Amino acid sequence: MQNKRALITGVTGMVGSHLADYLLAHTDWEIYGACRWRSPLDNIAHLLPRVDAGDRVHMVEFELRDMVSLTRMAEKVAPDYVFHLAAQSFPSTSFAAPLDTLDTNILGTARLLEALRHLGGQPLIHVCASSEVFGRVPADKLPIAEDCTFHPASPYAISKVGTDLLGRFYAEAYGMAVMTTRMFTHTGPRRGDVFAESSFAKQIAMIEARMVPPVLRTGNLKSMRTWADVRDAVRAYHLLLTVNPEPGAYYNIGGGFSCTVEDMLNHLLSLSTRKDIRVETAPERLRPIDADLQIPDTGKFRRHTGWEPRISFEQTMGDLLDYWRTRVRTGLALASR
Repeated sequence: MQNKRALITGVTGMVGSHLADYLLAHTDWEIYGACRWRSPLDNIAHLLPRVDAGDRVHMVEFELRDMVSLTRMAEKVAPDYVFHLAAQSFPSTSFAAPLDTLDTNILGTARLLEALRHLGGQPLIHVCASSEVFGRVPADKLPIAEDCTFHPASPYAISKVGTDLLGRFYAEAYGMAVMTTRMFTHTGPRRGDVFAESSFAKQIAMIEARMVPPVLRTGNLKSMRTWADVRDAVRAYHLLLTVNPEPGAYYNIGGGFSCTVEDMLNHLLSLSTRKDIRVETAPERLRPIDADLQIPDTGKFRRHTGWEPRISFEQTMGDLLDYWRTRVRTGLALASR
């Protein structure tokens, strides 16, 4: 009997690459990674020999803004499972390029769901929204439940509101097996350096290697975040589509440890071999408006699937810092952003 097929859009990103690793280790599925021709392959470099050998990992080219490519990809793969992770995922970038963000994330999701809708089968589909949909939440609404009012605080967050609503609409209107998640902050090895904790870890690694002066640049340090490890996140996504999946369901998912961005930075600094690092606020790193209280109620998802986070905040941050130390040691040129 033919193995099940899983399609991961955005496979070259942090989450997509870890999800591919998890599915290879815990299922017998064939993994189809959808990416653009110009997507960096660093995060899946360890999988490329399997791609070349046709060993359960296959790459397919697509573009969320091109309906023809999406239709052809869907027909070629005919997936049993779809993990839609591809997006313009940088909130800060969305202020500079709001129209591109809205097109890619909202219309791109609509195009993908349309392509999947016209397939003969009925794939189980995960649409990845974001905790950013909740935006600025008053303290008396914490922890944030699924029915909390949306108050997005960036063009990215607005785009994810559209993504979230599209997933639920296609389930209700067309009977498609779409489940939507609002994952709160998740990080770890392979995290892009445009995100705060990864930027901090990279800056520390570069300072330790004496590539840059001992000055670490930050944005807003007062925002409260709940931290999860990306490896726990992808395990949750697998459970979403395999443990009594409910079409149209939507869930908050997140870790169990909350602290401010400043506390997170102080923990990273405590792991450094350099004790002379000076912290400075960089105006260009400040958003016009910020989602400053991100503490989720994840009970609905935990009750449904039995998922619990397993990896501690301390391990996540240590692994993230070691990831950047390893990259710095390779001698590759790195931007000091």
